[in-house]
Amino acid sequence: MLAFQRVLGLKFKNILLLNMAFIHRSASNEQHAKALPDVRSNSNNERLEFLGDSILGAVTSALLYTELSGNEGDLAKIKSIVVSEETLSGIALQLQIDKMLILGRGEELSGGRGKKALLADAMEALFGAIYLDLGYKSAFKFISRCIKPEIENVRNNRGFVDYKSKLQEYCQKHFRSYPQYKLVKRDGPEHEHYFWIGVTCNDKTFGPCAGKNKKTAEQDAAKLALEFFEKKEQIT
Repeated sequence: MLAFQRVLGLKFKNILLLNMAFIHRSASNEQHAKALPDVRSNSNNERLEFLGDSILGAVTSALLYTELSGNEGDLAKIKSIVVSEETLSGIALQLQIDKMLILGRGEELSGGRGKKALLADAMEALFGAIYLDLGYKSAFKFISRCIKPEIENVRNNRGFVDYKSKLQEYCQKHFRSYPQYKLVKRDGPEHEHYFWIGVTCNDKTFGPCAGKNKKTAEQDAAKLALEFFEKKEQIT
């Protein structure tokens, strides 16, 4: 944890709070969290995630207000991109949060460390832990360091890619058909559903991919399909 705190540029007063940010509910359900001193087996990062989501929203809104001059609609669009699961999971990977996650055995075996939803949740939980342990000023500074480059990416059109639209254009051009998306399953507690969606193009199915909402899962499935077809074109 000391090495990780150096990566963050922070020093926690309560290290257990930092640990808590990375405990997925699958670990607490399987009582793996008992390996951590003074942490109850039913503890996980969901409450910190709830808090961190609000802190992230407040900081991002403040940054957009002070640094950009767009109207409310423009600012809202940029905000939706920079606080998205796609963006947060990318930041989490840069910080190597995937290595910090504490998962249950089932989640570990199913590739939980690479799931964008879990990484984004842990990122939000980390924001919440920083706020509780070090205060709003430190949280604002850290979140700003994470989010400002993403805002700049969006301003320079290097941010969100609409893979669904790109896949639709590709399928219309090459197959004269449209991609077909299918909800394979939905799981998770009532307040935190995960959607698993696959896409079929030219009789080939890709996915399913998981997301906290259908839009994210569809985008990831579309990305898989596009990457397959583009790679196939390069080979042939």
